[in-house]
Amino acid sequence: MGVAIKVENLSKQYRLGKIGTGSIAHDLNKWWHTVRGKENPYLKIGETNDRSTKGNSDYVWSLKDINFEIEQGDAVGIIGRNGAGKSTLLKILSRVTGPTTGSVKVKGRIASLLEVGTGFHPELSGRENIFLNGAILGMRKYEIQSQFDEIVDFAGVERYIDTPVKRYSSGMYVRLAFAVAAHLESEILIVDEVLAVGDAEFQKKCLGKMNDVNKGEGRTVLFVSHNMAAVNTLTSNCIYLKNGILKSIDKTPKVISQYQNDGQNDNLEYLNERKDKTCIDRVFLKTTHLNNNQNINNNLEINISINIVEPLQRPAISYQIMDMNDLPLIHNLITFQDAKFGTQPGKTILTNVIKELKLYPGLYSLTLHFAESATKQKLETITNVCQFQVFQDSELRDYYWQEGSAKFIQQNDWQIKIEN
Repeated sequence: MGVAIKVENLSKQYRLGKIGTGSIAHDLNKWWHTVRGKENPYLKIGETNDRSTKGNSDYVWSLKDINFEIEQGDAVGIIGRNGAGKSTLLKILSRVTGPTTGSVKVKGRIASLLEVGTGFHPELSGRENIFLNGAILGMRKYEIQSQFDEIVDFAGVERYIDTPVKRYSSGMYVRLAFAVAAHLESEILIVDEVLAVGDAEFQKKCLGKMNDVNKGEGRTVLFVSHNMAAVNTLTSNCIYLKNGILKSIDKTPKVISQYQNDGQNDNLEYLNERKDKTCIDRVFLKTTHLNNNQNINNNLEINISINIVEPLQRPAISYQIMDMNDLPLIHNLITFQDAKFGTQPGKTILTNVIKELKLYPGLYSLTLHFAESATKQKLETITNVCQFQVFQDSELRDYYWQEGSAKFIQQNDWQIKIEN
């Protein structure tokens, strides 16, 4: 069918802490080098887009040397951690911002749903913004009118359609913005993670519409999300960005697996370099890919290293698995009444294995407590370390799992007895 999007040697550089492009002399010098076919003299090497480290350069590459092609009619997912460059890539594809180097070739009109607040004029009503967006796409008034009722019905904002959108809630805003992007005539639909603003029912409705747009109408769809189940269901191919670099582009299940395996190796360790006091000096997790599939054994191994400087009589260690709202879900405690642990200086490693961990999809972390039971003295509390993620692997079904329905799955056995 041909290529819808072609990206070649794409890079985007930002200058940290600065606004503007510099002096007129700099702009003229940059223009003079460009017309002579020479490199921009102010394009510094900078640093890669790694949010976990603090660099010394005033420049950072949000994207670096990105190359890929997307065929017409493809549904492509874009995944990566926060700060990986996903939104920057979508803004460049949508022509909201330009690349520093490289080129982007797009065949067809693009309808984009980026972060909340883009695409609509806040002082205009919902009705006026629908016609404005259609006009930007090059549609005639009668073409927009033919889609108007469907847009309003899909968004569920009929009562407020003549109200300025600045008075809309974030959920109403996103519903209308998605309805406009999905229903107006564009060859390429780009949707960022803003769908997370809507409720679960509307998210499901949006995913169904994107599937219809792609498979039913043959339009190209680019979808950014942290919901791996949604990406796996909707898209056939996937792009994985990490620190502004293209790590992988392949079939969606393969790329998701690589992303999840990478994620399991990040942030799974806590280190304390102090050697002058009794403390927990290291915590690290060992785990396979964690998911909520009840047919897979998800063992989580928690290793706690304790440096004893001053001998203890009866030390106690406990940990909690916390969700992202800091609510404890699992608690485990061990005291050492008979063991010799803690009575002599030195280092001891404690290992605890949770077999068949049955948490629902989401982000989790550890909170640890270290105490002297004999004197009821709290020695140390470490909060929100060793963050790990449980993924939604299987297709989302109404009867199987619903967000907010529970925090974890209790292991249990069923027995069936049929009486005639």
